[in-house]
Parts: sequence; structure tokens; C-alpha cells
Amino acid sequence: MKKVFRFIFIAILVAGVVGTFVFLWKKSRPKVIQYEIVEVTQGNIEKKTVATGKVEPRNEILIKPQMSGIISEIFKEPGDNVKAGDIIAKIKLIPDMVSLNNAESRVVRAQLAYDQTANTFERDKKLFEEKVISREEFEKSELQYNNDKAELRAAQDNLSLTRDGITGDKTQLSNTLVRSTIDGTILDIPVKVGNSVIQSNNFNDGTTIASVANMNDMLFVGKLDETEVGRIHAGMPMDITIGAMQGVRLNAVLEFIAPKGVDSGGAIMFDMKAAVTVPEDIFIRAGYSANAEIVFDRAEEVLLIPESCLEFSKDTTFVYTLVTEDPQEFEKKQVEIGLSDGINVEVKSGLKLNEKIRGAEKIEEKMTVSAEREVN
Repeated sequence: MKKVFRFIFIAILVAGVVGTFVFLWKKSRPKVIQYEIVEVTQGNIEKKTVATGKVEPRNEILIKPQMSGIISEIFKEPGDNVKAGDIIAKIKLIPDMVSLNNAESRVVRAQLAYDQTANTFERDKKLFEEKVISREEFEKSELQYNNDKAELRAAQDNLSLTRDGITGDKTQLSNTLVRSTIDGTILDIPVKVGNSVIQSNNFNDGTTIASVANMNDMLFVGKLDETEVGRIHAGMPMDITIGAMQGVRLNAVLEFIAPKGVDSGGAIMFDMKAAVTVPEDIFIRAGYSANAEIVFDRAEEVLLIPESCLEFSKDTTFVYTLVTEDPQEFEKKQVEIGLSDGINVEVKSGLKLNEKIRGAEKIEEKMTVSAEREVN
């Protein structure tokens, strides 16, 4: 039994020694590294950046009431197109009881004075026709009659304004009717029938009845990092992409760059605005999130290679051109590069079209070597 254990122990020891020698032998063998082969291509390249923001109307007008009261009727809904002067809502006036009482008292006094003056005027008119009184006395009576008549009309109008906010001969100019001040689309009506509203005055902005904007005049409003804001200027073209509208690209022209930056999460961001050209067959909703692509530089029909193929030594740039494919052999060659978009780079000199160069190391080779090590 002891001999059996001795043989087993010796077999295990020999297997361990042999395995160690095999492992060391494989490890000492030179690694064969395979690289991807990349061809020099021809195409266009752009240096650009992307700004995030949203699309909104250039001018969004808030419609405020000219008097305080309660919303009695709403004639429009969000999304409706309106013209300047169209009625959006109607306000029911809640009069002050003291002012209402004074207005009613004024009407009563004016009515009494008018009735008396009217009787006097009719009597003096007959006397004047019979040449009993002079023209001067008749004209004085007529003047007093006209004055009392105008005072009665003014008192009645004042009562109507105090009680209802409207006069009979000025219904189109009534302060109880809230009208749109511009042509456009109603974006929002934040009030409902029965809501109390406050007029706009020196001490209060007033209650917003509706917001109206021209949806054909849109702006892209976004932010740009300080590292790139120095490379743009007003008048630069931009491409606008809207996340909610797949496949739609809109043209825009940069109009404004803020002179002062704002700290946003440790980065200084500058506000920017661009005028968006909206085609007639596309409806853009206010507030859509969007991205703006700004092209800094462009090169067309130039030689291109992946930027990962480059090697740098001080201020010199190199690539490795393919000499033989099996086994792979490469020759180091100096090149002059130009514009880069972060993925591809322009080659100004040193390479020819369709010339083959060394790319990245093949991942499959790395995986195979790792698998062999795990097995061993």
C-alpha cells in the first residue's frame, strides 16, 4: 500500500515539473500580434460642436386684463390661431359698493335736474315762438337744457361702467373684453371660468389671461461651453435637430452670443440664440428640446484615416504602412495631418489613396492568448 502511494506521489511530482517546463516554454515564445489593416479613403470632414437647448417663439406675449373681476366666459382654447383684436375672454366686473352707490345717486340727481330743465326749455320755446321772450333768454334756457342732458348721459355711462364695465355706445372698446394684441397662436390659457383676475397696474403685473406667440418666427435658445464660444460668431449657419421629430433637420443662423457666462456645474456656459427657418409643412411646438450643430471648419474630398492610426513624437506625426501581409510587416512613415473631427483626420501629405496602414491591435488575438493562459 505504501508503494502505491509512493508511485502516485512521484507521478504527481513529475507531472508538476513537466507542466512547469511547458508553461515556461510557451511563455518564452514570442507573441504574434496581429493588427487591423486600414485603407486610406477620400471624403469630407467637418470640425463641429453641439449645443443643447430648446426651440421657442421669438416673442411670447402675455395678455393681461385692464380691469379686475371674475372670468365669465372664455372664447378660445390653446392652439387656436388669433388675429390682433380677437376676443379671448370676458370679465364680469365686481363693483365697489361705495362707488356704485355714488354712481346711482349721481344718475338720480342728473335725472331730476334734466326733467326740470326740459320742462323749462319746452315752456321757453313756446314763449320764444310767440315772441314773448327774447332770443338771448331762450338761448340760455337751451344751453342749460343741453348741459343737463349731457350730464344725465355721463351719469348713466358712469353707472354702467361702475356696475358692468361697459357703456352702451362703446361695446367694442369695453375693458371687460380681453383681446389679443398680436396675430399668432394661443400657447396657454392658465385661467378658468370663475377665476378672479387682477388688472395690470404700477404695483402688480396682473393676472395672465393667455400667452400668444407667432409660431412662424422661432428661435433656438441654448448654451455653449467657454472653450468653444470663442470660435463662433453671429451669422454662422447651424443645423437644428429636434428629439421629438425624428429625421427633421432645420437650418438656423446664429444671432446672439451672451457677453457674460454663467457658472453651471463648475463649467462656464454662455447663452446663445439662433433664428430657425421653419418650413410651411412643419409645425414646431414651443419648448421642444433640440440640439444645434455648429460647423467650425470643413474640408471636402481629402484623404482620410482613423485618428487612432497616428503616432506622435514631439511635433512629428507617423503612421505604419503595410509592407507584407503574411507575416505582417510595417514601415514607419512621417505624414502631415490637417483637420480632425475626433474620429477621422485629414492627411495632407505622406500617403496615397487606398494605401494600407496599420490600425488597432486585433481584439481576437488578445482573447486567444488570454484563453490559452487560462487553460494552462
